[in-house]
Amino acid sequence: MSLHPRSRYGRYRGGPDPLAPPVDLTEALDAVAEDVMAGYSPRRALQEYLRRGGLDQEGLDELAGRIQQRRQDLLGKHNLNGTLNEVKKLLDTAVLEERKQLARDAMMNNTDRAFREMQIQNLPQSTAAAVNELASYDWQSSTAREAYEKIKDLLGREVLDQRFAGMKQALEGATDQDRAAISAMLADLNELLDKHRRQVDTAADFAEFMAKHGEHFPENPRNVEELVDALAKRAAAAQRLMQSMTPEQRAELMQLSAQAFGSQDLMAQLGQLDETLQALRPGEDWNGSERFEGQEGMGLGDGTGVLQDLAELDQLADQLGQDFDSSHMDDVDLDALARQLGEDAAVSARTLAAIEKAMHDGGYLTKGADGDFRLSPQAMRRLGRSLLRDAAKQLSGRQGRRETREAGAAGDQTGSSRPWEFGDNAPWDVTRTITNAIRRTIADGGDPGRGVRLAVDDIEVTETEERTQAAVVLLVDVSFSMAAEGRWVPMKRTALALHHLVSTRFRGDKLQLITFGRYAQTMDIGGLTSLPAFREQGTNLHHGLLLASRFFRKHPAMQPVLLVVTDGEPTAHLLPDGESMFSWPPHPSTIRATVDELDRVGRAGAQATFFRLGDDPGLERFIQRMARRVDGRVVAPEAGELGAAVVGEYLRAHFRGRAYGDSDWAF
Repeated sequence: MSLHPRSRYGRYRGGPDPLAPPVDLTEALDAVAEDVMAGYSPRRALQEYLRRGGLDQEGLDELAGRIQQRRQDLLGKHNLNGTLNEVKKLLDTAVLEERKQLARDAMMNNTDRAFREMQIQNLPQSTAAAVNELASYDWQSSTAREAYEKIKDLLGREVLDQRFAGMKQALEGATDQDRAAISAMLADLNELLDKHRRQVDTAADFAEFMAKHGEHFPENPRNVEELVDALAKRAAAAQRLMQSMTPEQRAELMQLSAQAFGSQDLMAQLGQLDETLQALRPGEDWNGSERFEGQEGMGLGDGTGVLQDLAELDQLADQLGQDFDSSHMDDVDLDALARQLGEDAAVSARTLAAIEKAMHDGGYLTKGADGDFRLSPQAMRRLGRSLLRDAAKQLSGRQGRRETREAGAAGDQTGSSRPWEFGDNAPWDVTRTITNAIRRTIADGGDPGRGVRLAVDDIEVTETEERTQAAVVLLVDVSFSMAAEGRWVPMKRTALALHHLVSTRFRGDKLQLITFGRYAQTMDIGGLTSLPAFREQGTNLHHGLLLASRFFRKHPAMQPVLLVVTDGEPTAHLLPDGESMFSWPPHPSTIRATVDELDRVGRAGAQATFFRLGDDPGLERFIQRMARRVDGRVVAPEAGELGAAVVGEYLRAHFRGRAYGDSDWAF
């Protein structure tokens, strides 16, 4: 006998896997940020990502498409003739067996036989009418009588199955005692619901009812409200089923229902139940219908189940649509999704819900004073790091660079080292530090082979030259042509990459972001990232240079660096009264004002680089002349290479006089 009990392992089914790794937000955050930079609000951008999904992640639109396909499959597979066809087969069997018996029965009076044969021969074409006409027929064949009784039994089980799922199978072969028990259950149910309708029921009434009849309610309702919900959904589906039939089918079944269990009382009880449920739940869809076009016939109970499935599919489609501002992934019924599409669909929706929750709870989206969501500083840093790595890969031409936290933060290494002093943040010289520790251990009589402990006096750091701090201005064109020509998002990606580089690798530098359209303005990185495109004419480089000069004057001890991104010639300048004058083609006064302000920037010693986007000859000539006036550079990158070009020129300004290499900046 084993001392240890056997354990069985299987898939965890208690909800989300508690041991599952945290959801990876990298792809979602990148997609959301890209849409934000294109002009979406952060909330709308997150909704769009949830709709699209990721490379290996189903989105809401794909799940909604599967819902619609499932709906079409149900309608295209089935028809509503199932019960009528079953009844017709039993009727045909009963009639055939009765004819055989009449032909075999030699003892029967010829007149009586002829009368019976005439009755059988002249049955109505309508199945329901024939069944009703034979209700009082005295069957001579026991086989025929049994087949006819099966019709009444089938109809009874079908009409009950319409209201109580699984009743058709549960009552197969039922005895009179079983049918009496069902009748008693219906009477008790109607009494309970009538009391609830009049608001005079108690919790004890419900408990007593479930104790007596709970086996008929697999939904296991916890109170009368849940009981009503389950019954009303089923009853409404049964109503829609009848309304989905042709008038002929509906009339046939209404007539046949009178033969259910051979009891008029059953239909009266069900009628009372439907009336009460409709009064208690008027919001259910009691009047809808569907169009079935398939070949597979369904009985009343199965058809009602399919109508319930269709209603559930419609609810899921609404939930997956997320069409309201207050919509959340928590609105999606994962159990219903698993029932209709399988567990894989529920896993996909659960992952999307986890992404949505993590974006909020993880601090990537924050609610501003206006109540709208924005990308948080944490999200901006993460995105900036990603964009900076992209720029680094383009500049280096190599993949997989190792990140170095302090790279670029200090000056150029001289090749020498010195003892560490309190407050030093220079990189350690690891080789000399370990060597010092080994020598000290030996001098103290220790054995380096048995381990070495570092002491503060062992530590040496690399010596670096002082690096000039820079006051950097990134001037970006935000005229509408930037958005119209597909340069809007690359411009924002460039600003984010440069902002992250300066704020993490060159913390001693100062960066100012300035946009210029009809007017120029200084902006923080969050404002620039979420800036929408305006249909406003004007490229006021003059105003932008004015703001740049003001920034440089605030930091006189720093090296001024000017980076200008534009796709058009100046078409506006600032007048003495503060208004902007616009003119196309560019007015001579606009050109003159722009050049004069550039000269002031040049006299301040600024290192200027102009990034020309597009192939306009006029812009090319203008930019070349501007660059020559201040001994600057012109770079003409493709839009997708703009970030690498700007980062590269910024680094060139820091390492002017020699080439910068991988050791100078690792991302």
